[in-house]
Parts: sequence; C-alpha cells; structure tokens
Amino acid sequence: MAQRQCQSANRYKRQAESLSLLPQDNSDPRAKATTAVKANFITPRDPVIETANGGRLPAVPLAEAEKLNRLRDEALHQGSRGGAQAVRRAASELAGAQETDDGATTDDQISGQSIRTGAPLSSAIPPPKTHPLFPQLPLYGPPTFLRNLQALGFQISSAFLSLAFLGTIVLGSLFTSIPLLLQHVYLRLTFRDPHARRPFHEEEKRRKKARRESAKAWKQQRRRRDQALPKHSLDDVLGFCPGNDFKPTEGGKDPVICDIGYYARRVGLGVEEFNVQTEDGFILDLWHVYSPNEYTALSFSDRGRDGPVVFPKIYQENGNGTASQQYPLGKQRYPVLLIHGLLQSVGAYCTNDDDSLAFYLAKAGYDVWLGNNRCGFQPQHQMLTYSDPRMWNWNIRQMGVMDLPAFISRVLSETGFPKLGLVCHSQGTTETFVALAKEQRPDIGNKISIVCALAPAVYAGPLIGKMYFKFMRIISPGMFRLVFGIHSFIPLMMMMHRWLPGRLYGALGYRVFSFLFNWSDAKWERDLRDRMFQFAPVYVSAESMRWWLGRECFATQKCILATREEGRREEAEDADVDVSLEEYFENGKVHSSELRGEGSSGQKWRGRNAWYDEQVPPFALWVAGSDELVDGRRLLRRFERGREPHVRIVRQKIIEEYEHLDVIWAMDMIEQIGREVKEVIWRTASAEAREMCRVPQGCEDVDIWDDILER
Repeated sequence: MAQRQCQSANRYKRQAESLSLLPQDNSDPRAKATTAVKANFITPRDPVIETANGGRLPAVPLAEAEKLNRLRDEALHQGSRGGAQAVRRAASELAGAQETDDGATTDDQISGQSIRTGAPLSSAIPPPKTHPLFPQLPLYGPPTFLRNLQALGFQISSAFLSLAFLGTIVLGSLFTSIPLLLQHVYLRLTFRDPHARRPFHEEEKRRKKARRESAKAWKQQRRRRDQALPKHSLDDVLGFCPGNDFKPTEGGKDPVICDIGYYARRVGLGVEEFNVQTEDGFILDLWHVYSPNEYTALSFSDRGRDGPVVFPKIYQENGNGTASQQYPLGKQRYPVLLIHGLLQSVGAYCTNDDDSLAFYLAKAGYDVWLGNNRCGFQPQHQMLTYSDPRMWNWNIRQMGVMDLPAFISRVLSETGFPKLGLVCHSQGTTETFVALAKEQRPDIGNKISIVCALAPAVYAGPLIGKMYFKFMRIISPGMFRLVFGIHSFIPLMMMMHRWLPGRLYGALGYRVFSFLFNWSDAKWERDLRDRMFQFAPVYVSAESMRWWLGRECFATQKCILATREEGRREEAEDADVDVSLEEYFENGKVHSSELRGEGSSGQKWRGRNAWYDEQVPPFALWVAGSDELVDGRRLLRRFERGREPHVRIVRQKIIEEYEHLDVIWAMDMIEQIGREVKEVIWRTASAEAREMCRVPQGCEDVDIWDDILER
C-alpha cells in the first residue's frame, strides 16, 4: 500500500510540475508557490489551473486537466479507487488514449502533445483533427532555456514575415488610394468641392464650424480665466446654458490622443477605471462613465481588481452596490455594459462627442460601463508576462467564457442590480453569442436583460474570400505560427500606434483598414476620423486571429457555432420550405405556420440543432445592409425560420446603406440606432428595476416588455 501511495504521489507530482508556472528545478523562489495544484473547470470543456499560491494559469488541454485532478484524487484518497478509475476511463475515452501497464496514462497518449520540460515547441502544436469550431489550443509548459530560445525564434521569424505581410497590405492600400487622390486633385483644380457628394456634407460643415468656435472660446477662457467675464459670454459658445448639467472640463483644439477620459471631459462627463480579474488570471480594464455633478469617483483601492470568482453570493444578496450608493433612492441608473469589436477597444464608443453611443446613453440616464477584452493596450495577467506564450494562448472562446462573465459580475457587484443591458459590436457580439450557447455558459443569460447586437458577427460575409484573407486560411497552423508568431499578432502595429503622430496614424490607419475591409468614411464625420482610429488596433493574440482567419475555424466554417456542412444542410431545408410555401400560396394545401416551423411539431423539428436553451436573454439586432465583412441577414433568417425556439427578438432592423462600422460611427447613428437602443434597454428592464431607477430621457412613454405576450 505504501508503495502504491508513493507511485501515485510521484505521478501527481510530475503532472503538476508539467503544468506549473516555472520548472521545479528553478532557483526562483516562486517555483514552489506557483506549482500546479488542481484544475478548476469553468465549463465542462474549459479548465483553468490553480497554483499553490491561489494563482490561475490559462489554456490547458481538457485531458491534461482531468489527468491532474485524477492523480490528485488518487494521491489524496488512495483507498477509494472506484471514482478515480472512472475518471481515468472517461479521460482516456475522450482523448483516445491507451493506458500503460501500471494503469497510468502518459502525457503524449492523452493529448498528442508533449508537456515534458524542455520539449520542443513543435510538439506543442495540437493534433490536426480537433473540434472544427473550437480546436484544441497548443500546450506550453513551464519555460526552460530551450523553450525560451525556440519562442524567441518564433518572435524573430514572425517579426520579419509579418512585417512583409503588413508592408504588402500598406502598399496595397496606398496603391488603391491613387485614383481617389487624382480625382480629389482634379476636383480641386476645377474649383469644385471633392466632399460635396458626401451624404452629410452640410451637417459636417456646420459641426466643424461649431467645433472651431468652441475651441476658440475655450482658448479665450483659459487666457482670461482670472479676469471677470461678461455673463454667459463664453457659456453660449461652449454650450453652457440653464438646465445643462454637463459642462465640459476639457476643450480647445483636439490633440487626437488615445484617452477615453479626455473625450469624456470634453462633453461634461467623467470616467473611472476598474481592474477586473478573469477566472483564468487575466487583468481587464473596465471603464465607468459618470456625471461629475452627481457622482464622485471611487478610490483606487475600491477600483482594484477583484478575485477570480464571478457572481459570488454576497453580491447577489447585497442588492446595493458600491457605485450605486451615491445615487438617491429611486434615482439610480440602470446599468449598461458595452463590448467592442475585433482589433478595437471601447474607445470606439467614445469618439463622436455627444453622438458617441456611450456618452449618449450616459446623458440619457443610464449607468454606462465599457469593457476592454484581454490584453488590449496593456497586456496584464496575474502571473504571466508578455514574453510567455501562455499569455497569448487564447481565442474567441476564452473571451466569451472568461472575459464577458467577469465584466458582467463586476458591473452587477458595483451597481447592485440582478441584471444589466448588454450592447456589443462585431466581435463583441461573437463572444456574446458564443458564451450564451448551451454548451458554453448559458447561465450568464440570467444576468442579462437584453442583448443589443450591432452588426452581429455570427456568419461570414463575402469579404472573407479576399486574397489576403485566403492566404491566411490556406497556410497550415505551423506555417501560420511561423509567419505570425505565438505571441501578439503583428505587434509592429502597436509600435506604430505609439510612435506616429495621432493625425498621421489616424490617416494611415483608415487607409489600411478601408483597404482590408472594403468600407468608407462616407457617413462618418471626417473631422473626427483620425480620432476614431486612436483606439485601434489593440493587442490580440495570434491564436485569436488564427481562429478568425486560419484554416480550421471561422474563415472555413463561415459560422461561429455551426460547421459549414451543418449550414449547407439547413439552407437546403430552408429552400425546400420556400418551395413548399410557394405551393401553399398557390394551392392552399398546407398551413403556412407548419411549413415555417411555427407549429409545435415543426418548431421541435427545426430547433433540433438549436444553439441556445431557455436561459438565453432576449435579443435586439441592428444589421448593416451593405456589410461585406459579416452576414447579418443570415442570422435573422435563422431566427425567423424557427431554428432557435428559445430566442425572443425584441427589435430587429436592417439599415440598407450602412457598412460594418457605420453602426457606431455614422453621423445619423443616434437617429438610426442610438434612440432605439435606449428605448429597448428600458423596455426590457424588470418592473423592480424600473421602480429603483430614473426614467431615461425620451423613455417616459416606453412600456415594459411583456415577455409572455411576445412568445
């Protein structure tokens, strides 16, 4: 018995060492404290390693996490063998592994990956055949000299090869800009305004003039601030008038900087930054937008990172958060969380002055929170550093399963509300739709009153077939890592962001992104365009971009939650239904609701592959009709066809002339989307929340949504 216990303890020790932060033979005093202890399963397929000092390490293969817990169980409970053997058999079946003679499963047998200390990085590449939508991530064990040297090799190769790729894109964007430049020069030489054809040209001129006058008045105010000024002489120009509670505390000429707080102060608001820790140890930025007239920013300690546990019971029982205590009873603000898109940050919601969605909702009466996904502008982790490949070993699944719940938990804990409204754009909708799926974390649906999806990125648009995207799709995973590395995706972009002047960077950024994604600034305010690109790009992992554009996932499957074969099968079924509908309207043989899947039997049949269960919150969707990056119409068809029997649509709208970024930056975005978002959030707030909160401006006549009637 003693020998068996010793063998079990040794196997557990070896497995724990292979998943620890540092090699156990390392002289670093942190080595013992950061030894892997057990695996915590956030979802049945998302394990996180917990270390001896309570730290968290991300992205470990499922079979390796199960093996760690099995060996730990054996070491602690040697006398009880039945449960441990059952776990071992389940792990072996999942990985297709064979047990060794002594009953243990070897590392390479379980996952097809080597986790031996000092093993080459090439052996960390996952098996070629994995889950088609969420393939297994590489496994990087503790760093050693050899592994660090190999990681450096990837960094060097990707620095040159990704630079060549980026240089090709930049040259392509400049080359395609030549005809536009020549046309612009020709119109100028013929004494015509090259911008006269823009749809909001007159409004742009009016706003530019008003902004120039405001900057001039602000400069005069600063120069003469110690002198007595005639009453309202500057207030009228700056927009200060009786009843206006939002007086700017910044002004003058726009310096074009990457600073949410600065642009909030320009419109009379303030922001405070919170640190949020995910369950796998990443530190995220969460920004709170507030009115300085009725709210005082919390202390730094109150805004520090919380623990890795989300939705603790103490928050659920509290009913009154720290931030919401500053508002009088009955005048609280209903919480709204905004999540950004791919390669962007939440600053994208704050670039259009008062027409920015974040500032518009805040001034309307909502408690607005802005969540930056992992890494962003300043990559931070509880234990990992920038150079560690494990810092970058994540994709959209981890963002949805880890980041989104962490944001929601912190906002609800600070506000004391049981639910919040969620507004997301592009990739933000992707992580939300992934997280809410019944195989992921459907329980967070109980914390969301409404999901407002702007340009929902669920199905791929025709742009995915462009040559430069196709190149990323056809190369192998190994070649992808050689070209783009195993750390941050093309970090040179972030260096350019830091080095180049704001206006030059904004102009170059627009040209490059316009070339890549085939959109224009026709509906944006040109005077603010350089400001818009100060908040993009951000740090993202090469693995995340491989999920979007690589061989295995979104670019190939054309969907985030269904394979290409499943999509084709459903489209064929829908085509058959369309034919039957035509016959019905001609002959009247079958009831149309049965054909559409609206009857009880039809609904069950059409919803047999549903992504969501009864916990899914209601949706409101705004689709850009001219969006070539994603196909929002196909998502609406899925809902209309009854493929998701549990999904309730509060509002859906297709804006035909809008492109992908117009849903947040178009000059008429507030009229087309912002007001409807404001009303939909209030409409779906519970009766109890509406009693606690002030009524948002313009929502006095908005009735509460009757979920039962809508069903």
